[in-house]
Amino acid sequence: MIAYILNVVLFQLLFLLVYEVMLKKETFFSYNRWYLLATSVISLLLPLVKIEAFAFFIPAEALPGISTIWLPEVLIGEAPAAASTSINTEAEILKVNWWLVTYGTGVAASLFLFFRKYQNLSRLFRFKTLTAEGEVRIIEIPNSTLACTFYRTVFIGDKLTETERQNILSHELVHVKEGHSLDLIFFEVLKVVFWFNPLVYIYQIKIAAVHEFIADAAVVETSGRRSYYEQLLNSAFNTKNISFINQFFNHSLIKKRIVMLQKSRSKSISKARYFIVFPIILAMLTIVACSVEKLPAEAEITKSEERAIFIKVADFKNQTAEEKERIAKALEGMSTNSNYDQVHITDGKKSMIMAKDPSTGRPQIVIENIEGGIKTERRINPDYKDDALPFAIIEEVPVFSGCEALPTNEERKKCMAEKVSEFVARNFNTGLGKELGLKGVNRVIAVFKISSDGDITDVRARAPHPALEAEAIRVISSLPQMTPGKHEGNNVAVSYSLPIVFQVAESEEQKQGQ
Repeated sequence: MIAYILNVVLFQLLFLLVYEVMLKKETFFSYNRWYLLATSVISLLLPLVKIEAFAFFIPAEALPGISTIWLPEVLIGEAPAAASTSINTEAEILKVNWWLVTYGTGVAASLFLFFRKYQNLSRLFRFKTLTAEGEVRIIEIPNSTLACTFYRTVFIGDKLTETERQNILSHELVHVKEGHSLDLIFFEVLKVVFWFNPLVYIYQIKIAAVHEFIADAAVVETSGRRSYYEQLLNSAFNTKNISFINQFFNHSLIKKRIVMLQKSRSKSISKARYFIVFPIILAMLTIVACSVEKLPAEAEITKSEERAIFIKVADFKNQTAEEKERIAKALEGMSTNSNYDQVHITDGKKSMIMAKDPSTGRPQIVIENIEGGIKTERRINPDYKDDALPFAIIEEVPVFSGCEALPTNEERKKCMAEKVSEFVARNFNTGLGKELGLKGVNRVIAVFKISSDGDITDVRARAPHPALEAEAIRVISSLPQMTPGKHEGNNVAVSYSLPIVFQVAESEEQKQGQ
């Protein structure tokens, strides 16, 4: 979500800069109006459009990360499950999402201000209606020089002279005809949803000015420029502070309106400037395609028309457990799912394509990269006797003693996960908690490889205490020899990662001390 908001703000800023530098001084007022409306919407939609063709990905160093099977989490320790659940539940209850609270407060405040403005506007409808021709209504405001429009209603003060009334009515009826109030209401809604984004407020100010330029240009075609200038300069400035009505007497706009009325018409060739929006949109699509955003689990994998699925990760070299699990499921599905036969993994900068060679059935890995605008491609056909095989391609997974009789890969994998969890839970020294003075939940990540001979090798661990790391390495190293994995009739190595949650119960002395 943060990445989406940042993209929206960046895109709106770019569009506004283009408007300020290249378009604001042009007399194509209707074009400017639609530019502001369109770009405000486009900036909201573009961050949601991810076109993979705009990003070039790919790293060979990612190979180790995707060839690891993540086993289910092992829960060990001295705390009963009920206590652990109680602690977690209490923590969840006490946890407050302050970002959401802040956003909700801002929305509530913006809604309050919006309804205050609506309340002020609704009071104007109580006055006498002069005329109601068709869908247009004109309401006279007593003892006032007010002149403004909301949707199909024109409000006009009874203190205006007849000449002023005629010019103002002509001006305000243009607002009615063009539906300018709808533009302002649209930005009012954006101000509620994106109350924290100052660019939305700037958009509304810009488009309100363009509305006045459009109406002024229409009026001077039927009335003299000189008399219209004099009216703008000499009229009393009396206006309601309501941001979604079109106001004739807007003090801050008078000078700009006179300046725009005095400008010569822009040449038709200047309309070509509006085409700059297209390369800007292409650049924005590229930014979105190359950006890295953490997506929900169900949105990470997107099927393509080329029998491939795309998986986005934050960093190839440092994949999270959730990302590895998602990659694992995708790769595993490739070997059993006929809907796709390729897996594209990308971090927005590089990518790797994994597939089976349709002619030989052998696994293939394609590494692509873009440097200096030049695309390079490297194909890898690894010898998996010494290196860990990406497990989705493996024909037969390693088997724990006692799981050999199960008929399918899936059943053997499930059986092995259960056996490894039981072995670790049974052999892990749970007394380490007291010996080391540990408290609460301690997480350990163990990584190991089942070699082509079925031996447990390359055992490593990461934990908050060196003694926990050493204990995890000791326990994993003592796993019995396995039946090795096989692919194309050859024994192959497979890497595994095992998360261990070590819960340490508090002693009575510790509880009393608290």
